[in-house]
Amino acid sequence: MDKELRFAVLGGGSWATAIVKMLTENLQMITWYMRNEDAIAHIKKQRHNPNYLSSVEFDTSQLVLTADIDEAIKNNTVLIFAIPSVFLESELKKLKVSLKDKIIFSAIKGIVPETGLIVGEHFHDVYNIPFENIGVITGPCHAEEVALERLSYLTIACANKSNAEKVANSLKSDYIKTKISDDIIGTEYAAMLKNIYAIAAGICHGLGYGDNFQSVLMSNSIREMKRYIKRVHKMKRNINNSAYLGDLLVTGYSTFSRNRMFGNMIGKGYTVKSAMMEMSMVAEGYYATKSAYELKANFKSKVRTPIIDAVYDVLYSGKNAKQTFAALTDKLD
Repeated sequence: MDKELRFAVLGGGSWATAIVKMLTENLQMITWYMRNEDAIAHIKKQRHNPNYLSSVEFDTSQLVLTADIDEAIKNNTVLIFAIPSVFLESELKKLKVSLKDKIIFSAIKGIVPETGLIVGEHFHDVYNIPFENIGVITGPCHAEEVALERLSYLTIACANKSNAEKVANSLKSDYIKTKISDDIIGTEYAAMLKNIYAIAAGICHGLGYGDNFQSVLMSNSIREMKRYIKRVHKMKRNINNSAYLGDLLVTGYSTFSRNRMFGNMIGKGYTVKSAMMEMSMVAEGYYATKSAYELKANFKSKVRTPIIDAVYDVLYSGKNAKQTFAALTDKLD
């Protein structure tokens, strides 16, 4: 690992906690920024995050814990953002130091609401970060299984191959395998879209649909994802690779999936507000659904997205989930 590269992880949730755990396998020192000063005090004393993945124990001599985002960014060269997309811009607005010359990797699966952009595009358009200094960390990988040290796979996407390799090497271990990709836009859109399809899978489960239909839903989801991403950024990619299909499957089927959990509650009759209040974690797919639906309205030519449309109708148009998904079944094959 290049001695000049210093890593900071920004975020206090489960995925941020998992990334810090992975980095501690290879690096002597990691800066960890989170807003919650009580959580920082708890980690310093008890050596674990009190709110997320509390079974993970840290060697605090490897951590620089801070609630000062300027300190985290000023003193490091590689910044890994794991802040929910809905809160990202409000955190960035606190900055007094520059992001210039920083290498920025997004571990965020969503759209920035203020701009309607995926995170990489947001950093490029709003903060003038060159694409060669922007990357994406994507699955298929659940934070909970990283905590359990179950074998997991990550895809590290960046236009700059050297940056991708350096970040990949910093994350890999006996239980984490990494591969690199140059499809930064496609992998980031896939990471966003799969959360919408996981909500659809959850709604279907809550409505009582079985495994047979779930397999049809996932089959149609990957084809819908392919159509959508091709319209956004046309390049040669294999949609069946782990970063696309694999991440979709684990998010759509796993009991650890917060988006599937959110959808399941909607299918069982919860209102959007009550489902959100009951969950302790952000379901990124809720915000992604609105952004993906509105974004496709600006495409030069139409793209068929019956699953995204159905989820949008239930979450944002107040349509009945049972009736909407009964109609969806006639649009799938």
